[in-house]
Amino acid sequence: MTALHIPEAAAPAVKASLQLWHQMMEAHDLGRLREIAHPEAVFRSPMAHNAYASADALVLALSNVIEVFEDFTYHRSFVSDDGLDVVLEFSATVDGRSLKGIDMIRFDADGLIRDFEVMVRPMSGLQALGARMAARVGGSLPAFKAKA
Repeated sequence: MTALHIPEAAAPAVKASLQLWHQMMEAHDLGRLREIAHPEAVFRSPMAHNAYASADALVLALSNVIEVFEDFTYHRSFVSDDGLDVVLEFSATVDGRSLKGIDMIRFDADGLIRDFEVMVRPMSGLQALGARMAARVGGSLPAFKAKA
């Protein structure tokens, strides 16, 4: 994995959380994710219409996807004018299928993740990711579906 520059325009607390995020991704260990996840965080999967609510859902999904991705690399980052929204562009492989994606992360002023949305393309990569994630968390993640 390539180390990613922390955007200068990010809010100070967001920079600290992104630093930890990149350390965890580099180590392939999201064991400290709860430290930067708000208890009411929302996770938005590229495979599901409705979001998943709570830090538990976020930790479950991301801790498993890191095990599914091969050759994961971040390429670019973008930050909003207020310094609280960050977009991280990545590439990876799942079962021989290449994919590109973005993590759109909304932090609060304390640097805690409030919303984490993943978008992935092309369809073949998304389908491979969905199949692998369904096998890993398909029985437990639906319990966290947010109420519409």
